[in-house]
Amino acid sequence: MGDTRGGRLPAMVGARLLHIRDWLLPGAPALGWMPLAILAYLGFLFVPFLLGPAATAAGGWGEVAIGNPTWLQTRDGRLAATLASVVVFLPLYFMAYRARGVGAVAAMLGVFAIGCALLPLNPFANTYLIYATGFAASLPNALWRRTGWFMAMATVFVAEALWLWPRQGPFIVGITLLIAASVFVANHFQAESAKRAGALALSHDEVRRLAALAERERIGRDLHDLLGHTLSLVALKSDLAARLLGRDPGAAQREIAEVSAVARDALAQVRSAVTGIRAAGMAAELASARLLLACDGVSLDYVYDERSGSGAALPPRVETALALTVREAVTNIQRHARARHARVGLASEAGVVVLRVEDDGV
Repeated sequence: MGDTRGGRLPAMVGARLLHIRDWLLPGAPALGWMPLAILAYLGFLFVPFLLGPAATAAGGWGEVAIGNPTWLQTRDGRLAATLASVVVFLPLYFMAYRARGVGAVAAMLGVFAIGCALLPLNPFANTYLIYATGFAASLPNALWRRTGWFMAMATVFVAEALWLWPRQGPFIVGITLLIAASVFVANHFQAESAKRAGALALSHDEVRRLAALAERERIGRDLHDLLGHTLSLVALKSDLAARLLGRDPGAAQREIAEVSAVARDALAQVRSAVTGIRAAGMAAELASARLLLACDGVSLDYVYDERSGSGAALPPRVETALALTVREAVTNIQRHARARHARVGLASEAGVVVLRVEDDGV
């Protein structure tokens, strides 16, 4: 047998990474790797150190000095302060995804406070305001409250930037507010879209639950109507056969034969009813499939001809088989295809009913 360790190691590493991600972000599984990828924006904090002393001085970034210059205001001191801010920021960042209510607000304000504290030493500390703005847009509050948090943080930042950077303050403020407002609006619509998707999924589940309840009630009524009369007839004829058994064995035998015939007929009716219960209608299945895929942002178009090539309705067994095929195919699209559009077509071709399921995914 071949050595499977080469394929097993990447799978183990991938599983370990997923475990770490789920531990860091237990409340945001739908976001995938995005929260970790966003941390790449921390690289902007180190832009002043990559530009070099001459570039920063020419740009006016070296003008801030409160009192006598200290080691903290040297290049090494500012770099150390920036690194320390990242160390403090990371726990607050992950707390913002894990916490709810007051905890989420505290994490947001903590990130903003880091930016305000670092701004005198690093003009690119406005990066922390961008993070705080994104968290403000994702708070589970009314829009006016989230907008209020954004406006309050922006006002404090504008005042501090204009006081610290007389020459470059307007430029810093303009760029920062433009990016912050864009992030706030984008996160707001993303949060609203997630809420609508969740509500749609809940309504889908409720529709299925109500449909199942209605089906159970219909089954109960059908079986009651079907078996009530039949079982009463079986009981009466069985009693009659028992009374006739001693006086007229022939008549008793005929009654028993009728009981047997009634029982077989009842069995056939029950089987027919159960077949109807298990049958899946194509129209209902297509509507359910469209709703299921819509929850994942996949649009579904379908062309459905209810009649076969002969002009007659599809036999129930054929329609059930096709409907269950559609259910399985749509489930595979939803789970594995990563598609944006799908199409189902059911039509008659040369006297044969043909079902096609297509998507633009992998």
